[in-house]
Amino acid sequence: MSSTIQQKSDYTFKANRNLGRHGWLRLTPAYGVKLVEKLLTSVDRESIILDPFSGTATTGLVAAEQGYQALTFDINPFLIWLGNAKYRNYDEYCLIDVLKKIKLAFKEYKSLISQNNWTPQIFNIERWWSSYTLKILAALRISLVNQFGEPEENENYDLVWIGFCRLIIETSSAAFNHISMSFNDNTMYQNSEGIEEIFVEIIKFMLKSAENPIRGSAKVLKVDARHIAALGNIKINKVITSPPYPNRMSYIRELRPYMYWTKFLNEAKEAGEMDWLAIGGTWGIATSRLNSWEIQERNLPNQLFSTVENIRMSGGKNANVLATYVLKYFHDMHLHLSSLRSVLADDAELHYIVGNSTFFGNMVDTSALLSESMCLLGYSNIHSEIVRKRNSNKALYEYCISASW
Repeated sequence: MSSTIQQKSDYTFKANRNLGRHGWLRLTPAYGVKLVEKLLTSVDRESIILDPFSGTATTGLVAAEQGYQALTFDINPFLIWLGNAKYRNYDEYCLIDVLKKIKLAFKEYKSLISQNNWTPQIFNIERWWSSYTLKILAALRISLVNQFGEPEENENYDLVWIGFCRLIIETSSAAFNHISMSFNDNTMYQNSEGIEEIFVEIIKFMLKSAENPIRGSAKVLKVDARHIAALGNIKINKVITSPPYPNRMSYIRELRPYMYWTKFLNEAKEAGEMDWLAIGGTWGIATSRLNSWEIQERNLPNQLFSTVENIRMSGGKNANVLATYVLKYFHDMHLHLSSLRSVLADDAELHYIVGNSTFFGNMVDTSALLSESMCLLGYSNIHSEIVRKRNSNKALYEYCISASW
């Protein structure tokens, strides 16, 4: 199998970076625009598209760019804000005004560098930025607030703050040469002129892509995907999504620097609380709470219980808590698939991009387990196909699970 299935980087976040609004902010969990476009082929123009795990808003943006109406769900306030900023049509005069105001901010911030300005409460923050770079970013942030207001205060200027998020990561020591985040050995030194050049380049790229109007419409709603309520008279015709994988990759981990600088996070414990609410969350307190978590729904796939027991009996370090983690992940996904039924139109189609995982040599067959959940819940025409080979392990693949309602 491994000799014929390719990694297909064009189906991942890597291919998104040069695709207009999709490239505004680099986030590893994003999946490929090309894959969503493929799944939207031949969909009726009146169809309403749903992504119940909005994340970086790939599905909603592709759908809206193609003229569809889309709804997406998330519980993370930063991702809700980011997605709606990507979906928005921006006024031409506002876009012209952005560069003018940034130039004014550049004139102001230098006089603020020597002051004791606000910086986020990130643990060991000088691991991320040198002390001088940090002073520049803190001063620049104040000047940007003076010109544009805080994030969420004026939606016309949201893209400026997305640009600032990109600036803080591009001037940091964070390294993105693998699936999540690590740090370079030496903290990067940046002077004010260099930071200004980087920021202007980022903003010009964003302004250029923001000039292209969105033909359709999309909106991110704050909805827990495990507990979906009716959407009024709206019924969903097509679900295209990529939920978190059961691989203990914490999505909040990569989002934290952005969320701290935009004040969506204020202290470390908030990240753990938010991750506990997310399916598959494992950051901070989200892991320790697994020890006291109790199952609610027991009508789950039989294969799940045998998989969980194999992990629990493996003898691996923290095998018991990781077994509970896997059980809770598929338990929550089952709740999601159950509650989703209330918003689906007759003959709705579902497409879930998921990945398998291994724990102590025990394969967690995500495709088979979610397919069995769908079967138990009354979905039909359930089938899956391998989308691509993942580069992290020779046994790991990405699948597209499809079904009908």
